[in-house]
Amino acid sequence: MTKRRESFFGMSVLFLVLLWNAACAGKPKTNSSSQAERASVASGEAASASISSKSHVFATNNLLVARYSIQLNEGDEAEVEFGPTTSYGLRTWKQSAPDGGGVEDFLVAGMQPSTRYHMRAAVQRADGTSYKDTDQVFVTGAVPAAWIPAVSVMRTGEGSPSSGVELLSLNSESPKLEAVAYDLRGNLIWYYGFGAEEASDAPYPIKLLPNGHMMVLTTGVNDDIREVDLAGNLIRDLPYLELDHRLYTRGFPITIAGFSHDFVILPNGHTVIIGTIQLPFTNLPGYPGKILVGGDALIDLDEEGEPTWVWSSFDHLDINRHPFGLPDWTHANALVYSPDDGNIILSLRNQSWVIKIDYRDGQGTGKVLWRLGAGGDFTLTNGGIEDWNYGQHFPSILPPASTGIFDLGLFDNGTNRPINAAGATCTLKTVPPCYSRPVVFQLNETAMTATIAWQNPLATYSFCCGNMDLLANGSMEFDIAAAEQQPQFSTVEEVTYTSDPQLMWQMIVQGQLAYRATRLPSLYPGVQW
Repeated sequence: MTKRRESFFGMSVLFLVLLWNAACAGKPKTNSSSQAERASVASGEAASASISSKSHVFATNNLLVARYSIQLNEGDEAEVEFGPTTSYGLRTWKQSAPDGGGVEDFLVAGMQPSTRYHMRAAVQRADGTSYKDTDQVFVTGAVPAAWIPAVSVMRTGEGSPSSGVELLSLNSESPKLEAVAYDLRGNLIWYYGFGAEEASDAPYPIKLLPNGHMMVLTTGVNDDIREVDLAGNLIRDLPYLELDHRLYTRGFPITIAGFSHDFVILPNGHTVIIGTIQLPFTNLPGYPGKILVGGDALIDLDEEGEPTWVWSSFDHLDINRHPFGLPDWTHANALVYSPDDGNIILSLRNQSWVIKIDYRDGQGTGKVLWRLGAGGDFTLTNGGIEDWNYGQHFPSILPPASTGIFDLGLFDNGTNRPINAAGATCTLKTVPPCYSRPVVFQLNETAMTATIAWQNPLATYSFCCGNMDLLANGSMEFDIAAAEQQPQFSTVEEVTYTSDPQLMWQMIVQGQLAYRATRLPSLYPGVQW
């Protein structure tokens, strides 16, 4: 995988930052190739669909997304029903008429390539009455075969998978699509394509926003964080150099060299992102002479993209603790917001620690409240040093609580897992060999104990990437992104959340690294498919 970002210096880890820059409201970026190229493969039938007196259906820059325009009166609320037959079956989210009434546009997404779809608006009037628009027809475009990731799906007889769609952040060489959504049968139903000038860009990661747009943290040519609508039109964009300038002008004492692996949208509309910091040191133990060490920053951005709070690993952690060596010291790779206390949980891969930071919704001191992992602050009640997390990714708070006594899941990659008291670490050839696992720790923040509440040790070892999460139906999903035994593909699995986990559903992505895989209810916030 030529774009694997797990080495800070040797592999040029580039990361992105958030963009709320109104100055970028100019010409929209299209996704993938040029508009002329897209027109040559778009279905001609889409633009000539049947038209009622109040609505029109148009093709967009995205071959799998239609624009449904309908005239609404003030106070009306509508959604679009769509599907391959007049039974429809899928729906967008609801949108309200513009002030005073007028034309409202719906981006209809979730359709397969080269397929004829029916759609109609369901309108709820302000007076309590309702009606449904005339049936419209839209034919999606033929996505070039060279763009489409090689995805296959298998289901077992072990229960029903949690419903929804799979949003994937992939990594590959152009022209393969990297920001994609699939239905649970393995059909491509949405994508965001980078333009020809962005051929080396990749999503690290992509997330659905509460406003129905997608936010993409990109690496490659642009190194930015951008918001796009479902058709791929750029809404706003913030390059990391612009954010670095804003930090300087507002007096924050850090300089960022890029952005790293994750961002989190907070309930108040702020965004916290991970920034990369490089500081010089001289004659560190084991590192004579000068060395440029890579650490991490957290930056809280308000809704306008202005920094309001910062945190630096250099201010709160010991530079002489570096189990993965230097110069890549901490290597932050995931952020989680704790709603019960307003604090931040941060995964530091190269420390093999998950830490909780005193953030308190931007009013905290930045103090590290605890460190989860070997050599940290918790006592493991039911395991030895080899049972801690090593080189982990993507901590996830399991409901209902995020403070006190609560469950924290993560994908434990197992990198540098110890195998004996002498401190030797695992390889694929040691006994026992390296292995990865999704694991859930029950944490007691008062007693400072950690208990392995659930785990699923795998027969494979994924040295980087991956994630895990508890799904709506009570099952567990995890992404085995870079298995050493099977380097040609990534695997996403849904298993029963039981003491003896059983496979329910599996997705295999061949030839691309699945940095993250996320089960969404649908492509629309608050809508379940």
